[in-house]
Amino acid sequence: MHKHLLHPRHTGRITPHEHTAYLPLALLLLIVGGFLTTVTTVAWTRPGPAAGSIGLVGTMPGTPPKDGAVIKTPVSGQTFTQTPIVVSGTCPTTTLVEIYKNDIFAGSIPCKTDDTFSIESDLLIGENKLVARVFDALNQAGPDSATVNVTYTPNIAKTSTITSLNVGDTQLVLNTDTVFRGTFPNKEMSIPIDILGGRAPYAVNIEWGDSTNKIVSRPDNASFQAVHNYAKAGTYQISIQATDSDGRVAFLTVASIVNGQADTASSGTGTSNTSGNETTGLLLALWPLYAGIATMTLSFWIGEWREKRILVKHGIITA
Repeated sequence: MHKHLLHPRHTGRITPHEHTAYLPLALLLLIVGGFLTTVTTVAWTRPGPAAGSIGLVGTMPGTPPKDGAVIKTPVSGQTFTQTPIVVSGTCPTTTLVEIYKNDIFAGSIPCKTDDTFSIESDLLIGENKLVARVFDALNQAGPDSATVNVTYTPNIAKTSTITSLNVGDTQLVLNTDTVFRGTFPNKEMSIPIDILGGRAPYAVNIEWGDSTNKIVSRPDNASFQAVHNYAKAGTYQISIQATDSDGRVAFLTVASIVNGQADTASSGTGTSNTSGNETTGLLLALWPLYAGIATMTLSFWIGEWREKRILVKHGIITA
């Protein structure tokens, strides 16, 4: 009954029963398995934030800056008839330099890579004691610079178009927080601005340092909040200029620090989870592929094992 299992033209040789290319399948399993191991290791060592999780950020206090800034210009004894003036000098690397005039905040700027700083500052009418103070990334202050004494005497002849200007009147002064930290890209940042002195109404022009500006009209000198969203992470110089109804002008320059990586800042969170999403997507693609190859290989092996058992049982081939 078994003579019809083989073709009549068969030569008498045993027909091979294993036709599956196991070597290529084994190589595919090895390659895909290697990728899976690598990607899974990366995902395990760098897990992304889970839904509803809370992120925590901590700082370890370090040693405050040992060296302070040095004001090179102006020099003590100088007299100025116009403002703003340029205050420049040297500073420790990676610090933030803040300038004070008679203990009133006058502006801030990050120290440059060549250990120098330069910032515009207005002056108070009369004597001004200029001091530079440095802060590290943990907002720890270093020693104050030596005091530089300068005098500001407005030149009435050069401001004759401003008929109401009187050096005896209250001077117009701007004030705000020294530095803004903790802001992220596409998150609203609020800046408190104080207008001191002068005569209402006021016009305040705020240049945010990212090629945008905002003009705010104020009916009085009450403190107000100016808001802005930065699209990218980085350090920006905010320039604020106020003018009162008598033509007095006040200036203020402040450093704004926006946290996050600059190349992913447009994500709107300050940090990007793109790498985590890509890792998850790769795992979702590799696991079905690996399972499919493994299932196919096992199916071929079981099928050929069963075929061999049937042929041995019927005496067509020997075990």
